[in-house]
Amino acid sequence: MSIRTENIKMVGKLAVVAAGMFGFGYALVPIYKHICEMTGINILSLSERQVPGGSSTGGDVKLNTQVDTSRTITVEFDANSRGPWEFKPALRSVQVHPGELATVMYEFQNVQNRRMSAQAIPSYAPNQAAAHFNKIECFCFQQYTLEPGEKKQWPVAFVIDPRLSKDVTTITLSYTFFEVGGKMPAAPTAALPPAAGPRT
Repeated sequence: MSIRTENIKMVGKLAVVAAGMFGFGYALVPIYKHICEMTGINILSLSERQVPGGSSTGGDVKLNTQVDTSRTITVEFDANSRGPWEFKPALRSVQVHPGELATVMYEFQNVQNRRMSAQAIPSYAPNQAAAHFNKIECFCFQQYTLEPGEKKQWPVAFVIDPRLSKDVTTITLSYTFFEVGGKMPAAPTAALPPAAGPRT
């Protein structure tokens, strides 16, 4: 077998590997959603969950007025971006009672000179808080497309289930914003600017 033939075969193999890696990156978010739906961990949609305080479908569901005023939980907000764009919470933390509805805004700006589509994936610390952190409204439920320089604010409305262990007094909600259907630039190195402190 000649060297030219071997080179052609090697190029073909590398092309298949590259195509496979691109396809995996493109399908990462749908795969994540499917795994979350199967395992019940870090669920992005509330369509299959009964949420105290309302329904994501807008149906006639009575609001849960059982707020545990004897407990206060500090919820910290974090933002990570996998690309050259600006993404941060309007507040770094809030204090809420279990069963109380709270809303915090996240700010996002596409600082690139091209249109881009992206979606956020949430994570929680401690892990046991994930099953008790019920998001009524969240930008992580869907993908968004922003024009060059476009800036948006998106809400996260949530209720912490009163059944959360009393040992948990602080929850960190962290979002990582991924570009969907495009190349993945390097993450920015600039730190998040300071935001307002805790509020009740």
